[in-house]
Amino acid sequence: MIVTLRVHTKKRNRQFTTIFLVSIFLLFANVIVAQVKPFGPPSRDSISTVSSNGELGNKKKVRKKGDIDQYQIISRENDTTFVDTTLSIQKDYKFNYLRKDNFGLIPFSNLGQTYNTLSYNFESTQLMPLFGARARHFNYMEVEDINYYRVPTPLTELFMKTAFEQGQLVDSFFTANMTPGFNFSIAYKGLRSLGKYQHLLTSTGNFRFTFNYATKNNRYHARGHWVTQDLMNQENGGLDDASVINFESGNPEYSDRSILEVGFEDAENIVVGKRYYFDHNYKIINQNDSIAKNELRVNHVISAESKYYEYQQTTANTEYFGSAFNSTNLSDKVTLKTLYNELQLNYNNNLIGDLQFNASNTYYNYGYDQLVVVNGETIINRLKGSTTAIGGKYHKHYRGFDLVGDIGVNVAGEFDGNYLKGVASFKLNNDIEAVASINHSAKAPNFNTLLYQSNYLGYNWENDFSNVETQQLAFKINSDKWLNVSVDYSTISNYVYFKENPTSGQVSPFQNDKTIGYLRLRVGKEFKVGKFALNNTIEYQNVDDENSVLNVPEFNTRNTLYFSSHMFNKAMFLQTGLTFNYFTKYYMNAYNPVLAEFYVQNEREFGNFPRFDYFVNVKIRQTRLFLKAEHFNSSFTGNNFYSAPYNPYRDFTVRFGLVWNFFL
Repeated sequence: MIVTLRVHTKKRNRQFTTIFLVSIFLLFANVIVAQVKPFGPPSRDSISTVSSNGELGNKKKVRKKGDIDQYQIISRENDTTFVDTTLSIQKDYKFNYLRKDNFGLIPFSNLGQTYNTLSYNFESTQLMPLFGARARHFNYMEVEDINYYRVPTPLTELFMKTAFEQGQLVDSFFTANMTPGFNFSIAYKGLRSLGKYQHLLTSTGNFRFTFNYATKNNRYHARGHWVTQDLMNQENGGLDDASVINFESGNPEYSDRSILEVGFEDAENIVVGKRYYFDHNYKIINQNDSIAKNELRVNHVISAESKYYEYQQTTANTEYFGSAFNSTNLSDKVTLKTLYNELQLNYNNNLIGDLQFNASNTYYNYGYDQLVVVNGETIINRLKGSTTAIGGKYHKHYRGFDLVGDIGVNVAGEFDGNYLKGVASFKLNNDIEAVASINHSAKAPNFNTLLYQSNYLGYNWENDFSNVETQQLAFKINSDKWLNVSVDYSTISNYVYFKENPTSGQVSPFQNDKTIGYLRLRVGKEFKVGKFALNNTIEYQNVDDENSVLNVPEFNTRNTLYFSSHMFNKAMFLQTGLTFNYFTKYYMNAYNPVLAEFYVQNEREFGNFPRFDYFVNVKIRQTRLFLKAEHFNSSFTGNNFYSAPYNPYRDFTVRFGLVWNFFL
């Protein structure tokens, strides 16, 4: 164990040296490319604009030199936003490991570990089963998480936040347009954090490279990315029974969490992935001006991805996981390789709207390198094949309504699946927007529920589950002046979940034989009085589930009281305040490190503990500084705070960091 730890330490130190050098390189690259000036800041009387689908245009418009909205961020769905360097309470909510608002999630004690889920969204347009090991995928960047860029001058962003005990979280990003039509970006997010408890080191890395290209006549467009990721966690099984008692007692002797005993100190799991993605299109009929009636475009998407999940343990722990084939040097490794090809035909007409027909093929190869025989039954080692799907999309603005439709169905292959999604939105005025949506989905459950192999005998199975079917109705009202309200109701049939098998005592997948009804209501409102504000998000949930396999808290709330003001002749902008998080007691899901999955437990309720954070955030020019005293009430409101059974939430700690943008 000691030798293994040293190896990891050396490896991760080299990794952070690399991160530091990459950050310095990106900073100097910004300066170097700025000297080249591929195309300078837009002139005051003529600029290039980006349309709603991310394409270049030539609209005349007067604009100031270096306007911030010229630094474009383009999503996979071609929604275009711009770089935002302001400081707001939403920026505070997003200043975390995931770099997005994590309301509805509760993190484990160490940065880079998993999150327990307090709220679910069953809307889905997936046709294929997911890989599995979902607890390791919160920070795994999927195709839809990658953005593309177009900027008038080079842009760098440096993100840093302190971790727990040793290490830190950094995210370095650089993008530049070499010509008006060609952009590239390079980024790396890395983390190393030792943690407060024994054997809880986390070390993760996400490397991203993107490019975005358009010809001068705007007829051909191409974009793509290359992403490599490794997400490693040491696993300790949580506190043992004696340590749970010592933790909850509040005895000052155990305030040093490293002396609490854990289940084991010789295991780790990791997800490693690599993906190549390329999306290009050509306009057969080009819409040259605003009065043109038609546009016809052919589009091709190809994505090749390989990933694996591996659980390693030095000595088999039969007390926790039952009997094993091998008593030492356990290694469970499963791989998935996919090749996705999609051909689209897009037609745009001023009268009809935007219409797309598509056909796709997915090749998949999931599994292991050997057969397993358990209790006289042979477990196959691989699920391999291809699935062909067809579908279509529709988008139209009609008399104030914005209508969107999306449909897909598998027509050939081993996996059946289909989905239907419709969205209608209407803007009542400049402040109030109403959105209604409907979604139906039927697809196979995740690969690791269908087939799994392990050195632990109880973790070997081959299942023939029915498709999971979901229906969701949702309605939203968005109004900054009045209220933001969202309500959705979902029904889930053939729900697949993990739970302890009463026969083996080990965690296994099961399929629910009853239909689940799930209602979710979320209300958000901010009240302002002078320089003070109270930001509120309150969620109510109700589950109709005879078998109690979908468990969520009834109420979940986040409330922030804060003060904002410019200072020193507006040279600095300050925000400081207090955030309160709370959710009611419920049968919180437990975590299994062998599978990297959460499973249902109905033995003990968790929750009903407040979390108070005090923060001071400052903006100076393009730099935002964040300082937070997290969970400062932990020592006087009781030691009943858990992220999952046997896994305590974080004690009081002070952490800080920054986001720094360079525009050259």
